[in-house]
Amino acid sequence: MEKSMNKKKLPIGIEAFDEICSEDFYYVDKTGLIRDFLEAWGKVNLFTRPRRFGKSLNMSMFKSFFEIGCDKTLFHGLEIAGETAFCNTYMGRFPVISLTLKGINGADYSTARSLMCSVVGNEALRFYDLLINSDQLNDIEKKRYEQLIKVDTNNTESFIMPDSVLMGSLKTLSTLLQKHYGEKVIVLIDEYDVPLAKANEQNYYENMIILMRNMLEQVLKTNDSLYFAILTGCLRVSKESIFTGLNNTNIFSIIDEDCDSYFGFTDYEVRELLEYYELSDKYDVMKAWYNGYRFGDSDVYCPWDVVSYINKLRKKRTLPPQDYWSNTSGNDIVRYFIEKVDNGLAKSEIEALVAGEIVTKDIHMDLTYDHIYDSIDNIWSVLFTTGYLTQRGNLGGKRYQLAIPNMEIRNIFTEQIMTMFKENTKRDGKKLQEFCEALASGDAGKVEHLFNEYLKQTISIRDTFVRKPTKENFYHGILLGILGFKSDWYVKSNRETGDGFGDIIVRIEDKGIGMILEIKYAENACFSSECENAMKQIESRDYTAEFKDIGFHKIYKYGIACYKKTCKVIFKEDEVRRKNEGRNSLYCVSRK
Repeated sequence: MEKSMNKKKLPIGIEAFDEICSEDFYYVDKTGLIRDFLEAWGKVNLFTRPRRFGKSLNMSMFKSFFEIGCDKTLFHGLEIAGETAFCNTYMGRFPVISLTLKGINGADYSTARSLMCSVVGNEALRFYDLLINSDQLNDIEKKRYEQLIKVDTNNTESFIMPDSVLMGSLKTLSTLLQKHYGEKVIVLIDEYDVPLAKANEQNYYENMIILMRNMLEQVLKTNDSLYFAILTGCLRVSKESIFTGLNNTNIFSIIDEDCDSYFGFTDYEVRELLEYYELSDKYDVMKAWYNGYRFGDSDVYCPWDVVSYINKLRKKRTLPPQDYWSNTSGNDIVRYFIEKVDNGLAKSEIEALVAGEIVTKDIHMDLTYDHIYDSIDNIWSVLFTTGYLTQRGNLGGKRYQLAIPNMEIRNIFTEQIMTMFKENTKRDGKKLQEFCEALASGDAGKVEHLFNEYLKQTISIRDTFVRKPTKENFYHGILLGILGFKSDWYVKSNRETGDGFGDIIVRIEDKGIGMILEIKYAENACFSSECENAMKQIESRDYTAEFKDIGFHKIYKYGIACYKKTCKVIFKEDEVRRKNEGRNSLYCVSRK
């Protein structure tokens, strides 16, 4: 433990390059991006990647490298430091305007607009001492600058700008900075599409698109003070909606090879991380859970997941992998997608994806947020661009082979499927009551019939790439989802607690009935043998003992075997009820 304490800190939630490098945090060297970008850059450059793939940290790195007065020692020992020509030509040479729009998420347009004013105003305020006292600016230009930093007297944290000032604010600031420094300006805008996504969710999209279009067009299209600009976001928003007339955009998307390995961790980088923190034995589980993304020609891990899991493992080496990625944002697009599937092709496709298989789809990289939900085709594209799906091959043009990248994202899909199943089950109260009554009366035939109906109606989760015991989890979850609505029944899932008892235990206190439900996966449709195995397990391990101890007079044992969308159920009533009659009852139904 003492040796581990001497390791570098992990940068959990830190997106500032200078802080990571100066405060001795572990840094996965991505400075080679600066060289590769400069070899391929255009006037306006857009990097699109899913959330939590290092966009903000890379933008902070660009700022630290290019900005006048930068601390050059931050780059000592890093890859870009070996590129002497690039460093001599570009390092510390330019005024830099750096904004992040990820916090512009107002519930209405007025709030979002105020937040935009504050973001721009705070960035302009960063140059206060420089510009307000500049010998290069005249009085009129200084008054234009003062408009950018004017604060609402009723709210000292709120900057106020009329539309004419706000829409031209970034162009104005770049013009003033160029005149002061005598150098053209680099503009960095991180998460440029977040205001549009939030506006679409809150129904003020049209107002926000007008504001964004005017701000970006002025600073990016008709701006002689611009050297180049870099934007990042999740979606490549259609040029017609926001970049009208801007023909010089250089796109670095998840399908492009240029700079493909600089967002996310490569396999080599993850192995180095694990070795450094003496966790190399966790490589296989790390790969299964957090790898699998294909950007351009590179296979990468989600860096947020890797760093978060390693940080937890340093405190508890036995901790199983966790879901870190979905907790950073909502998964509404997955839920909407699942809700829209029907009993046709779309349903079979999502079942194939969850089973680890590949589907082929046309992908549209240019989208607008107000049309995301217009069609299933658009939703496929959004799932791809936002990281819920990844590519496994390009068949030419827009046609891609798609797959769920890893276990973490697969869990997001399965959780949404189970949530939808529970909601649908709750709505059909009559069928729910019939199923529970059949269980409570020992009617194995009806239990089997109704459970088969449930399996046919829901999206099947086929664990084709995991061990057999894990394949039973889907069916176990379906049964729990049904039984969970019986508020007067005590239902316990021992599979989840791992205490060595039956899969599901049910107590119906007012009727003195106890039930054991043991679920088996019937590999190759071997229903009868797996049902018998389930029943033997109940009896050999004496799962019914707890019912006998508390005096229940009816004890039911169910052996349930499942394969794909079919099940078989056998039933035995324990000897407790029949003891005085000197016989034991056995009921068994065959799969229809």
